[in-house]
Amino acid sequence: MTRLPALPLITADPYFSVWMPADKLTDADTAHWCGIKQPICAYATIDGQKLRILGAGGAPAMPTCDLSVTPCTTRAVYQTETVALSLSFTMPILPDDLDRASTPICLIDLSVCSLDHKQHSVQIDFEFTDELCWRGEWHPEIAAYPMKYPDLNMMSIGRLEQKLLCHSGDSITIDWGYLYLGSEGGELCYNGKALCLTQTLVCTEQPARMRLLAGYDDIASILYFGLPCKAWYARNGKTFPCAMRETMAQFDELLAKCAALDENILKEARAIGGEDYALITSAAYRQVFAAHKLIADREGNMVFISKENNSNGCAGTVDVSYPSTPMLLKFFPELVNAICRPVLHFAKTDVWSYDFAPHDVGRYPIINGQVYGADRTMDVRRKPAHQPPYYLMPAKPERYSFRSQMPVEESGNMLIMLYAAAQFTGDTTLARENLDLCEKWVQYLIEYGEDPGEQLCTDDFAGHLAHNVNLSAKAMVGVACYGRLLQLLGKDGSAYQDMAQKMAKSWLQRCAKPVGTALTFNGDGWSMKYNLAWDKVFDLGLFDDAFYDSETRSYLKRINEYGLPLDNRAVYTKSDWELWCASLARDNEVRKAIIAPVARFLRESPDRVAFSDWYYTDSGKHVQFIARSVQGGLFMPFLTK
Repeated sequence: MTRLPALPLITADPYFSVWMPADKLTDADTAHWCGIKQPICAYATIDGQKLRILGAGGAPAMPTCDLSVTPCTTRAVYQTETVALSLSFTMPILPDDLDRASTPICLIDLSVCSLDHKQHSVQIDFEFTDELCWRGEWHPEIAAYPMKYPDLNMMSIGRLEQKLLCHSGDSITIDWGYLYLGSEGGELCYNGKALCLTQTLVCTEQPARMRLLAGYDDIASILYFGLPCKAWYARNGKTFPCAMRETMAQFDELLAKCAALDENILKEARAIGGEDYALITSAAYRQVFAAHKLIADREGNMVFISKENNSNGCAGTVDVSYPSTPMLLKFFPELVNAICRPVLHFAKTDVWSYDFAPHDVGRYPIINGQVYGADRTMDVRRKPAHQPPYYLMPAKPERYSFRSQMPVEESGNMLIMLYAAAQFTGDTTLARENLDLCEKWVQYLIEYGEDPGEQLCTDDFAGHLAHNVNLSAKAMVGVACYGRLLQLLGKDGSAYQDMAQKMAKSWLQRCAKPVGTALTFNGDGWSMKYNLAWDKVFDLGLFDDAFYDSETRSYLKRINEYGLPLDNRAVYTKSDWELWCASLARDNEVRKAIIAPVARFLRESPDRVAFSDWYYTDSGKHVQFIARSVQGGLFMPFLTK
């Protein structure tokens, strides 16, 4: 059976995200990724005996004989002496169908068959708590709306008083919109606490089956620089009932497509890193997509907004998008442009007067401009309210604290992502339209990136660090990628590629140690050099194979039980960066040695939270950061294999 710290069930977006924080579906109540309980219960009454198949309490648990997690599906198999039952949750996050992937509807498939050659009557009951559509201490007035179509029996529930986009923050759930259930048969009702479905199946040795849809219509998904936006699938006016009916009509086709996608991903993962890597990709795939919301801007362009889950709630954070790009480049390359688009939009506003790239574009789901390091007199990040509309404000030197910025980090990130998107999609439009910003940012990297002063990098939890060798690596990669980007645009980028080569030569002379490379240019310590993964992806020619063989082997003696520490300053790690380091290894055994402890963390971590990217390598306990989009970085070996 697959063991994860928490099992993904419904993973549509940062608000509609329900997990099982246990080994089995009957061991605990389901919960939102942030830990707030959102119970979904299910029972099977077999010939009069009621058994629990999802959630905690209410009846004895039906014995679980198998549980599996693949990139798109979580499936549990139960068995008594007389009956076998299968229950699966599938999110059709299909690379070739972003309309479908952005539709917040989960496919729940249940089948039951006889094991004793006799006919059995099995009543199935599902109960979806109304806490999926409100938050707070007091139960609000809930309205229920039954909708019966010839092809679908459907009901929705939601607050009677709807206040769209009424808060923003981190570890909070939605307080507007409507929860939907839809099925081909059975009876739907709202009992004052939960939306319920009851359906009776008669099974023999041939399975009897029920198909159920659970969806969430948030009505307005993102406030994007003053424009309330629906999810991408609804950009042309598609209603949620229409989306539900279409999904049910395509139910079996979608399951087949998801099964084929799972097979392809897992086959490739096993070839790269065996069963350990297959487990890691299965744990990450749905989580990454669900940490975003896909919308259309005023011009109809894709915008993919990430949320910093369990961090500070920032939206569209550049150094959160950067590590997520490997999975996106592999499966959804157009979404890399979509995560850059809002950053470029904000960077052109008057309020952003710096010569380097911004850190974020708001606090989810309100895109009003950067909040990280903002003027504290207006900072309301820790309250469930809107931040000020920074994007409308004039330039003011004290609007943002310079010390809180990540100048080299974010400028390098943006240049690398824009080049990667153009290279993988063949579409240079976004980069061409924003070449002035790119030129400004690359000049900043050339002036300050070779030996960065005391700055924050994406690992800001570790604090400021002067002469950061890994941050300098990002600068040289950013300069090289800008040169390549100019080539794609039909311009001469050779000067920047030559500059990157000179930076690389100087870098190695100043940070090389007898074993591996240093943490700082003072010669202190050691650290992962994950930013160099792009040298491998794009064959930038910055370092030779001998360097990477030496660097990756130097990590082996530093690996603890659950992973390679980020650097010598602490025993914690970042799993996304671990896999970037694994992708640098040519030696298959070295690569597997770096991958294996991450899989061990998944199998043994005592903390029941969605896949954390920041955890202790000695205990397997997570430090912080839950269900984040950065786990897209775990797919970097797909790009460098």
